Amino acid sequence: MELKTLKTFHAIVRTGSFNRAAEELNYAQSTVTMQIQKLEANLGVELLERGKGISLTEAGRLFYEQSLRIVKDMERLHSSLADLQSGEAGSVRIGATDPTASYRLPVILRKFMSQFPKMELSVDISGSGALCERLLHGELDLVLCSAPELGKELYFEPLFTEPFVLLMPEEHPLASEVRITADHLRGHRLLITAPHCPYRKKLESVLQESAGPPLDTMEINSMSALKFYVESGLGIALVPEVTLHPVPAGTVFRKLEGQAVDMTCGIACRMADYPLNPASRSLYQFLKQELAGLPVL
Repeated sequence: MELKTLKTFHAIVRTGSFNRAAEELNYAQSTVTMQIQKLEANLGVELLERGKGISLTEAGRLFYEQSLRIVKDMERLHSSLADLQSGEAGSVRIGATDPTASYRLPVILRKFMSQFPKMELSVDISGSGALCERLLHGELDLVLCSAPELGKELYFEPLFTEPFVLLMPEEHPLASEVRITADHLRGHRLLITAPHCPYRKKLESVLQESAGPPLDTMEINSMSALKFYVESGLGIALVPEVTLHPVPAGTVFRKLEGQAVDMTCGIACRMADYPLNPASRSLYQFLKQELAGLPVL
């Protein structure tokens, strides 16, 4: 039973005439007649009583009432499939690391959802390593993160640089320094993230280049929480500048001179998923466009 045949039947009932239905649908009258004859033959019942006018049989009334819902459902399904194919609809699972997940992504996704209201999104927030593993296992479609480890079957496109600054209590001795380098951090408690954090690894490589006594560190397993520990006077920390709007009360921040500790961030997807499905491709291009204005290392 074809959708166009059902629409023809509905047009006949609505207009009360084979001729008017043919004109409305831009068909030849013989085409309309043939479609209805074939429909009645397939159903094994007579749907229309022919005479001076057109009227529904009892079977025709039942079929008409039930088929109205079928046509609407079929039209909705065709529309959904077309949206899916064009990238206007679909489901995308995205992963993101902080601070991107908390400070950049909400505004971007609000714009995206206003432009693609039929899209369904889910957001998983974790560290780069965990998200990349989920991506490799097919549990996520796209990930906003730092560069994954070499050897992973992932495609990574750098999009922007996340600048970091040194946050400290305003009465801290380093607050009066004009220039602060990695050497100045020794002798002061430095709040750092967990060992698996890519930023922690980069920070350690920068600090290793400066000789001196061992660092006094305190591990805080949350990038976003670092500023609150600094605000409480527990130490100093290198934090993403984007998280300091506003700057916590009683604290100041300074640029760390010397080797950059900023992090390159971008978007990752599985090589096996390339080319991306239409929905993922729509989100990928949107994220790329929104984040392209930020500087890249």
